[in-house]
Amino acid sequence: MSKIERRIFPAKELRLYRSRSGGMTLEGYSAVFGKPSENLGWGDFEVREYIAPGAFTEALRKSDCRAVFNHDPNLILGRESAGTLELKQDSTGLRSVIHLPDTQLGRDLAVSVERGDIREQSFCFVVGRDQWEEDQKKRIATRTILEIRDLIDISPVTYPAYPDTDIARREALRRFGGKVSGQSSQRLKHFDRHEKTLKIKGLI
Repeated sequence: MSKIERRIFPAKELRLYRSRSGGMTLEGYSAVFGKPSENLGWGDFEVREYIAPGAFTEALRKSDCRAVFNHDPNLILGRESAGTLELKQDSTGLRSVIHLPDTQLGRDLAVSVERGDIREQSFCFVVGRDQWEEDQKKRIATRTILEIRDLIDISPVTYPAYPDTDIARREALRRFGGKVSGQSSQRLKHFDRHEKTLKIKGLI
C-alpha cells in the first residue's frame, strides 16, 4: 500500500498580493526541483532526498488538489476544481497561486505572510516512482522522487517540521540496513513504533 508523505520547504518567493478590489492572492513554489532535503540520515549514512524535474506531471493530470492551512482539512483556502487554487509545473518546481477567501482565516493568513511569520509551504502526496542510490565510500544515500502519483494538498505551514522524517529514515535503513551500523534493527523497530504513533495521530 502506498504511503502518504509530506514534505516542507522554505517557500520560494512566497508573496501576498492585494488587489484594489480587496482580493488576496498568495503565490509561491510548493516544491523546488533538484533541491536537497535536510539530512534525513540516521547512524552512519547521510540521507538526502530530491524531487526530479517533471515529477508532478502525472499528478497534475488528474488532481483536484486543495490548499489548506497547516494540513487541516477544516481550514480550506482553495481548490483546483473551484478555480481558487492554480498549480503549474515549470522548470523551477511546482508553482501555486491561492486566491484566499475573504474569511477570518484568509485575512489572518495574509497578514501573517506579509509580516514574515509564515514562510514555509508543505505538500501532501503519494509517490509513484522513486530511485535510491548509495555511495558507500562517502556514506551517502540519495532518494530521487521521479514521479508523484497523487497530489493531495498544499499547505502554508507554521512550523518547518517533517512529520514523516523518521519514516524516510526508516526506509533508508531498510534499503541499506545491512551496511550501516549494527544498531539498525533496533532503529527499525523504533521507526515502526513511531510510524504507528503517527498513524494514530492522523499525521500520515
